[in-house]
Amino acid sequence: MRTYPYFLLLFWVGQPYPTSSSPLSKRTSGFPAKRRALELSANSRNELSRSKRSWMWNQFFLLEEYTGSDYQYVGKLHSDQDRGDGSLKYILSGDGAGDLFIINENTGDIQATKRLDREEKPVYILRAQAINRRTGRPVEPESEFIIKIHDINDNEPIFTKDVYTATVPEMADVGTFVVQVTATDADDPTYGNSAKVVYSILQGQPYFSVESETGIIKTALLNMDRENREQYQVVIQAKDMGGQMGGLSGTTTVNITLTDVNDNPPRFPQSTYQFKTPESSPPGTPIGRIKASDADVGENAEIEYSITDGEGQDMFDVITDQETQEGIITVKKLLDFEKKKVYTLKVEASNPHVEPRFLYLGPFKDSATVRIVVDDVDEPPVFSKLAYVLQIREDSQINTTIGSVSAQDPDAARNPVKYSVDRHTDMDRIFNIDSGNGSIFTSKLLDRETLLWHNITVIATEINNPKQSSRVPLYIKVLDVNDNAPEFAEFYETFVCEKAKADQLIQTLHAVDKDDPYSGHQFSFSLAPEAVSGSNFTVQDNKDNTAGILTRKNGYNRHEMSTYLLPVVISDNDYPVQSSTGTVTVRVCACDHHGNMQSCHAEALIHPTGLSTGALVAILLCILILLVTVVLFAALRRQRKKEPLIISKEDIRDNIVSYNDEGGGEEDTQAFDIGTLRNPEAMEDSKSRRDIVPEALFLPRRTPTARDNTDVRDFINQRLKENDTDPTAPPYDSLATYAYEGTGSVADSLSSLESVTTDGDQDYDYLSDWGPRFKKLADMYGGMDSDKDS
Repeated sequence: MRTYPYFLLLFWVGQPYPTSSSPLSKRTSGFPAKRRALELSANSRNELSRSKRSWMWNQFFLLEEYTGSDYQYVGKLHSDQDRGDGSLKYILSGDGAGDLFIINENTGDIQATKRLDREEKPVYILRAQAINRRTGRPVEPESEFIIKIHDINDNEPIFTKDVYTATVPEMADVGTFVVQVTATDADDPTYGNSAKVVYSILQGQPYFSVESETGIIKTALLNMDRENREQYQVVIQAKDMGGQMGGLSGTTTVNITLTDVNDNPPRFPQSTYQFKTPESSPPGTPIGRIKASDADVGENAEIEYSITDGEGQDMFDVITDQETQEGIITVKKLLDFEKKKVYTLKVEASNPHVEPRFLYLGPFKDSATVRIVVDDVDEPPVFSKLAYVLQIREDSQINTTIGSVSAQDPDAARNPVKYSVDRHTDMDRIFNIDSGNGSIFTSKLLDRETLLWHNITVIATEINNPKQSSRVPLYIKVLDVNDNAPEFAEFYETFVCEKAKADQLIQTLHAVDKDDPYSGHQFSFSLAPEAVSGSNFTVQDNKDNTAGILTRKNGYNRHEMSTYLLPVVISDNDYPVQSSTGTVTVRVCACDHHGNMQSCHAEALIHPTGLSTGALVAILLCILILLVTVVLFAALRRQRKKEPLIISKEDIRDNIVSYNDEGGGEEDTQAFDIGTLRNPEAMEDSKSRRDIVPEALFLPRRTPTARDNTDVRDFINQRLKENDTDPTAPPYDSLATYAYEGTGSVADSLSSLESVTTDGDQDYDYLSDWGPRFKKLADMYGGMDSDKDS
């Protein structure tokens, strides 16, 4: 068991005179039974005369992490007032008093009850006081003292990270910085070497090294190649006590990755490649892929492909696939098996990103030979031109040859070709072609003024293989022939003032011609020969394809001659000469002194009746009002016909309806067909009532045919019931002569002459049994009987 030497200093202080003190004896962790403290001897007590006694002491020191089984002794407090009779009591207060530190109140011995850790708390501040047990009064003033915890090496260095990750470029020089590691020690750096840390490498040599004091890791080996080894794991140790024996240590792991640099050129795995492609491959068609390998990664492994030499440089191209870093060989121009069957190319692969410091390793590119074989295919005929342009005069006759087209089979077989016109481009069948020699000729007459250009398509087809065909556009221009006469650009109608002077310009004429001569239009204007003599106007040709109409005399009278028709001949200057005659209408009008037209004889033609616009509007308005009146009158008459016989229940006596017609008796057979009563089966279902004109037509109701032995009374009752329940039957009142009443009639007689004689004996209750159509009559007559009784 180790012992810890310590000193306890105890001072008695009175007046500010020099004092003496002596150190306490050494204590072991076992605490000897006899404890000694410095006290003033009697001699020195006599030599010092003090008027007032007090006490004080310096700081105490205590080692951390005490491992003994007993309490750790700290020190002893003593007062000069203590005579050893137990009259004084020592009290301790402050940090940890009563819990961590205890004091013997009789002897003043201080002890630590627990293990102390300097890293948790390095200093404890306490206060001590001696009091009289009997009075409880302090005999000495309260004093403060400090307990310092002495550090021991009980904490190992700890790195700031459990695992470090670092990168360094491959092929780096020796001593290149990689990363710095740091470890901390919780021990007291001011006391001994407990917190002095030294770094060393346990794993990772000979590739890396570490500086012992700073923890900086550097490369230690030259030309480390990532392609050979990429990952390294380095173990670093941090040891306190300056790395001496017995020091505590901690370790950490550093994962180091070598990053790539472009130190490897691309390499083709083979020197020669061969591909095949049909001659019909269009430009841009991929033929094959080649790939050069590069041991680098990322942008250092990017490869660019190019064709540097060969007889097919202008026929093929190579592009780089950025995802796979492959070179794709494609067709650049159309191939022809009959012209060339095999092409040889030299393709080069190079790195676009090159580091100059590695150029000594050699050129960062490689090349390979690519051989391309063209396969023969059956191709369609090929025209001698991409497009044909022909010309023909518009006056050419039918079957005139315009020109010809030519196509042939490009294959070695040289199959014969036939020609045809795509009728979708020549719907009118104006042109035709000789299927054997490709001659184009007309099949209809042409007109340049109708259509200047004809765009058709000619088809060439192999006779032995009709699936092989090709097309070519044919543009036919119709050349102009002077076959149209010039004419006025518009219809000319002008006027001349009555007071016009001779040689006065009244109109300028312009002409147009549908033809298009090579030298341009040249028109000439003149009066028709039959109008030259005795004409009141002249035509002046301006020699610029225009002409002016001039007056030939002074003054005109519109009452004598209101309109002049002036024939003008227009001729062109082409061959053959074409001419036409146009008429210019000249009206004689009254003008003001400025020459502005005021009125012409034509006003009478516009308003022959002399009515103004206001008068015409008034007439139309009167006609419209008259029509509205007639329509309203007709609507009112129609509405009166629809009014019911009885409008109100309260006023029924004033509603007297006069029919103003007289029945025809037994001779009247128009109201009802008596044959229906005698022979019910002969009734026409679709026959409508003839006594009224119905406003709406309804479909006839289908009723079962009466039996042969049915009585007329039953037949009438059946029809009455059907009409009462029929919602389409209007409530019209009509008079029908049946000429046969049947037997056993309840009403006996319907004559109104007999009913007036026995008015008091009449009983109208039976009307209620006749159905809803007679309910109004039943209420009327039944009410009258009740009034009489009252």
